[in-house]
Amino acid sequence: MKAIVIYNSQTGFTKRYAEWIAEATGCECVEFKEGAKKDLSEYDAIVFGGWCMAGGITKLSWFKKQIPSLAAAGKKLLVYAVGASPIEAPDVEIAMRRNFTDEERSQVKVVYCPGGLDYEKMNKGSKIAMKMFVKILSLKKNPTPADLEQVEMVSHSYDISDKKYIEPIITELK
Repeated sequence: MKAIVIYNSQTGFTKRYAEWIAEATGCECVEFKEGAKKDLSEYDAIVFGGWCMAGGITKLSWFKKQIPSLAAAGKKLLVYAVGASPIEAPDVEIAMRRNFTDEERSQVKVVYCPGGLDYEKMNKGSKIAMKMFVKILSLKKNPTPADLEQVEMVSHSYDISDKKYIEPIITELK
């Protein structure tokens, strides 16, 4: 099976997952700028990876435009989204569902992969957004234990990425 992983990464977590997928399957692995120019009809499977921001997946709109023609051609389509939340966080499934229509979900396998935060590699806009998010959460009246845990977690850099999260993708590509 000829497959490609196209990824968009800001701080390296999405890239790391792309490299792990390529290493495990032998598929081609390219950054979004290069991948967006590829003729995807040449591949049997297309994996798109983007990082999560405010419940959305970066560059997903580009991939969603490709879905109708690729699905009609019988291509295997997968999306992995990398975020700062642990996989068991209740907002993860809600966000993943919001990013795709029911029809798209029937054509694309969607996988969430926990990544983390790396403030040193983050661009200025993302750093400001994260600081505002932490401030809003910390000023919340009557915060829940989950709110307090989230404030503690996102107040500093951390890495919760793990190869085990790509297993559903590897299974689909073999």
